[in-house]
Amino acid sequence: MRDVGDEGNPWDARNVEARARALTPDLVSELERLAAIPSIAFPGYPPDEVVRAHDHVARMLTEAGVRDVGAIRLPDTPPVITGTIPAPEGAPTVLLYAHYDVQPPGDESLWTSPPFTPTPFEEDGRKAVRARGIADDKSNVLAHIGAIRAWNGRPPVGVRIVFEGAEEWGSPLDDYPLAHPDEFRADAMAIADMGNVRAGQPTLTVALRGVTDVVVEVRTLEVAKHSGNFGGPAPDAMLALVRALASLHDDRGDVAVEGLRREPWTGASYTDEEFREAAGVEPGMPLIGTGTLGERLWSGPAITVTGIDAVPVDKAAGACVPYARAKINLRIHPEQPALEAEAALIRHLEAQRPFGIPLTVTVAGEAGDGHRAGTGGPATEAITAALRAAYGTEPVQMAAGGAIPLVNALHRAVPDAEMLLFGAQDGKCNLHAPDERVLVSELENTVVAEALFFAEFAARWGN
Repeated sequence: MRDVGDEGNPWDARNVEARARALTPDLVSELERLAAIPSIAFPGYPPDEVVRAHDHVARMLTEAGVRDVGAIRLPDTPPVITGTIPAPEGAPTVLLYAHYDVQPPGDESLWTSPPFTPTPFEEDGRKAVRARGIADDKSNVLAHIGAIRAWNGRPPVGVRIVFEGAEEWGSPLDDYPLAHPDEFRADAMAIADMGNVRAGQPTLTVALRGVTDVVVEVRTLEVAKHSGNFGGPAPDAMLALVRALASLHDDRGDVAVEGLRREPWTGASYTDEEFREAAGVEPGMPLIGTGTLGERLWSGPAITVTGIDAVPVDKAAGACVPYARAKINLRIHPEQPALEAEAALIRHLEAQRPFGIPLTVTVAGEAGDGHRAGTGGPATEAITAALRAAYGTEPVQMAAGGAIPLVNALHRAVPDAEMLLFGAQDGKCNLHAPDERVLVSELENTVVAEALFFAEFAARWGN
């Protein structure tokens, strides 16, 4: 890697790695302070805590050397933190994305330690810290800040900050870039809401599945009726719903909805053992579906019944059920338009007539398109070289089943920008689950990789 420093910047590509690694203790302390703030943007949670996290992150950015730290203020959502570092003459600009809001903790009794009391511990001899949101996505907020600090606030590329505060709940920012592309103009975008397939294996995410949700309802009787007097011929809504839901998969567990795209996956993936451990699959339970894990997780559809409304078991009477409904989550091939896939699912469900009973199907929320990143260009070459140097091993490419609709919007708004998806999470970080944690080594290596990427990208730009 060539020297890209100048007289005013003593931090060049030869010593930036050492400086970045030396920042680790301070970055971990800052991460613990940020993770102690329950910045949950969901309705019903204190909005002041999200504001407190916003203020904390804005302060860290200012102290790191980011200029004009400000905000995009959209209706009914926390501020999107913005800021810039001007590019040196002739250098490219990189947009850095992360989010400072977190998921709710869920059932706190399932946590080993309180979710908003960051708790250091060791996992297989590696230092780690446990807390809600510490991996998703506050570790990556600190990774961006650490990379800027490694260059003393004057990296060899321009920087544009976009840190949002309602990614987990759903932000109107997803539509904003298309109407305001100049606010997101960059030559590359480092989307740090990702991580490695496994700890120590540097990974670029090159595809994201899309997502949509629908609700299917069945109403058959005016009221519940005695199952002894009416059961049999009386149309039971629950029986009809269950039969309709069963039509979504074949006997092998593969999605049986016509019109949903699926193809082989050729990138990196989990082993079956890694997946079983990460997913918490009970011993003896089979994995559903056929084909490789990558095909089932990333380059094909997945349908999950995420909720059912019906009479609960402990309140069940001996009666035919008059009404039932279910919410269905569909994950979509990265290159299939979400609305196209949504329409295919609705057609399938509306075509079902269990026992001759019609179903009502409605869309629940907005569909989000997936994304397929390009795998060539100077930014991709630069991050690949930087990851290799930071981790000491060859990077791999994988996909992610979780959707980030903003990525597609950013790509459409600034189509020439290369999209780089990576970060400090890993396959066992328990994001959205109890005992979420981040490995200190993954945070450190992500900071080093991003700091080196700035130099690598500047060196390749225009060549």
